[in-house]
Amino acid sequence: MAQYSQAKLGQLWQVFTPLLNAFVYFLIFGLLIGGRGGMDNQEYIPFLVIGVFIFTFTQQSVLSGVKSISGNLGLVRALHFPRASLPISFSLQQLQQLLYSMIVLVVIVIGFGHFPDWGWFTVIPVLALQLVFNAGLALIMARLGASTPDLVQLMPFVLRTWMYASGVMFPLRYMVETRADWPSWVASVMEANPAAVYMDLMRYAMIDGDYHDSIPMTTWWWALGWAVVVGVGGFMYFWKAEERYGRG
Repeated sequence: MAQYSQAKLGQLWQVFTPLLNAFVYFLIFGLLIGGRGGMDNQEYIPFLVIGVFIFTFTQQSVLSGVKSISGNLGLVRALHFPRASLPISFSLQQLQQLLYSMIVLVVIVIGFGHFPDWGWFTVIPVLALQLVFNAGLALIMARLGASTPDLVQLMPFVLRTWMYASGVMFPLRYMVETRADWPSWVASVMEANPAAVYMDLMRYAMIDGDYHDSIPMTTWWWALGWAVVVGVGGFMYFWKAEERYGRG
């Protein structure tokens, strides 16, 4: 009974941790720095919360993936099973956690005046594509983490840098369009950032107003391309070392 209660508390903490992060980012980027790109609170707060939750989905999948083999060596050495099931299962676990969090997210979005419409159905393909991308990335990191266990110590810094470059706290497209001094290739790279792509599509699905009409069709192609390339490529990369996991 005590273990069940601790598990439930752990799930609740995983839901509210992104909300606490979103609150801190709102204070810093929304109020102090003024990085909301002209959006009012009715649009910026759902924009921010969606970004935090969607990026956390990828972030936690990567962190779970990088230690999925090195952290389960006893299981890997004791049983014969497809090793890829470990990082993939962790990605599915993070999806389940995100679905719990979506309840809170929907309440926030509706509370700020963005009511469900037909566009909300696009949440399903967005999450499906992001899951494939996350699983592929987790597989890549699992192989790297199996050979270099200390990589788990470096990943939080890498992921934090990725977060700042992905437009979690500020409208990336607005920054790109208003910085005329940036080379065109920098803007293209930032817009093709997979974390930004999936956040943009989720925001497109759930937020009404100007933001809803500003997502180009190329963003969908990037989402599909990243899912296919990283998902399939990650599985192949991991599978080539299948027989080496748990040895040495």
